[in-house]
Amino acid sequence: MHLGAGEIALLIVLALILFGAKRLPQVGRAAGEAIREFKSAFNGVGALKDDIEKTDGERTTVAGKQADGDGAENKT
Repeated sequence: MHLGAGEIALLIVLALILFGAKRLPQVGRAAGEAIREFKSAFNGVGALKDDIEKTDGERTTVAGKQADGDGAENKT
C-alpha cells in the first residue's frame, strides 16, 4: 500500500480539522510514545521466547543424558 502526495495531504487536512493545530503536536507525541512502547514490548516478547527455547534445549539435553545413563546412577 503506497500513499501518494494527494492522500498524505488529505490525511494532514483531516487531522487538522479533527484535532486542531494546538492539539496536533500532543497527538503526534502520544502516538510516537505508543509506537515505541509497542516495539519495546514486542522485542521483550522475542527475547523471552529465545530464553524459553534455550531453557527447553537445556532440559532436553539433561533428559537425554539421563536416558543414556550419563550422569545417572547405575542400578545394576
